This record gives sequence, C-alpha cells and structure tokens, in this order.
Amino acid sequence: MPPYGSTYGTNRGHAPDSLDVELGKAVDMDSHLLVLLPVAAVWTAAGVVADGLPRLDHARSLRRRTGWLSALTLTGLALTAAVLVLGLQSAGTTPIDRAASGLLLAAAPALVVAACSAPRIRRLRAGAGALAAAPDTPAPHGLRAAAAHPLVGLPLQVTALAVLPAVVSAAGVELLATPAVAGPAITVGALGVIVIGVRHALRHNRLAERTLPPPTTVSPRAASPLHV
Repeated sequence: MPPYGSTYGTNRGHAPDSLDVELGKAVDMDSHLLVLLPVAAVWTAAGVVADGLPRLDHARSLRRRTGWLSALTLTGLALTAAVLVLGLQSAGTTPIDRAASGLLLAAAPALVVAACSAPRIRRLRAGAGALAAAPDTPAPHGLRAAAAHPLVGLPLQVTALAVLPAVVSAAGVELLATPAVAGPAITVGALGVIVIGVRHALRHNRLAERTLPPPTTVSPRAASPLHV
C-alpha cells in the first residue's frame, strides 16, 4: 500500500473524476442554454409585436411595426432552421444536438409561421405602406382586422410557447420528467393556446364588423305603397 504522501503527490492538482463529470455537465448545460436563449428571445419579441398590431390606428406606425415583425419573423425562422439542421448533421450529445432536440416541439408551429404568417405580414406591410404617405393617415378598420387575424399572431405566440420548455429544461428544471408535473404542464399549455386563439378570433371579428356599411333605415312613410 503506497504511503499517503505518495498518493497525495500523484493526485495533487487533479480533480476527482466525479467532479470532472459534474463540471462537464454544467458547461454543457450552459452552452445548451446559450444556443436556445436567442431563439426564444426572438420568438417572444415577435409574439409581443404581433399582439400590438391591431391597436395601431395610423398607417405609418402600422407599416413600421410590420417591418419590425417581418424582420423578427425571418430571424426566428432562420435561427430555428439553423439549429435543427446543424443538430441533424452532427451525431452525439453536443450542445447543438440537445438544443435541436428541444426545438423539435417548435418545428410544427414554425412551419405554420413560414407558410401562413409570413405572407400575411408581407401583404399587411404592403397595404399599410400604400396609405403611409401622410404621417396622420388613419389605418382603416379592414387593415387592422387583417392585422388581428389569428393566422398572423397566433402561430408566432405558439412557437414562442413551444420553445419555452426547451429553455426551462436547458436551465436544469425538468418539468416533463415527472408524470405528476408533465400532465398539468401540458394541460396548462394547451389551455393557454386555446385562450390565445379565442382572443385573436374575437378581436378580429370585432374589427371586421366595423368595416361593414351601416344598415340603411327605410322610412315607414316611404315604405307605404301609395302615400299621398
């Protein structure tokens, strides 16, 4: 049995294996989180900007905000696609692989954003730009109703919600690991999506009703067959 001094001299300056493993996990978790945070920030900002579009009552401000929203949407799509593609190309448990597996839940709503929301935002910006020559030109109710359409804001906000579990998991909180927590978390998320969708639909319908012409009232005297 070697003396204590020789063992200490051999291992001096070296951390135990278990400590090396824990340090490696912490560094990997931080790298994983650093990959996901920009994606989550961009989608959250896009959802917030989209939610405020129908409240804008001037064409110039609506055009400016839709420009911001278009840039945020394209950035979010590019970041999400880049992480997923890089994760598919590399094999292993690298931070980019773990980030890509966390973003799989957000892939479906991101596709809806690319197919439905992005073209609507582009048309909305073009429509607001046609009326934005004067700074005080009011935004018509039809344009605001188009901005409140559920396919504009809802997919963006659902994508932001879908990225949230990956960010929470990367921070070290495993919400879906325990069945007692996973069930209520999924239920709350589904109810949140339904509430957001109903809110968008109600607001869109309220603004769309303002675009209808007022009902014409017919005088009873004029409606009589032979009024003399």
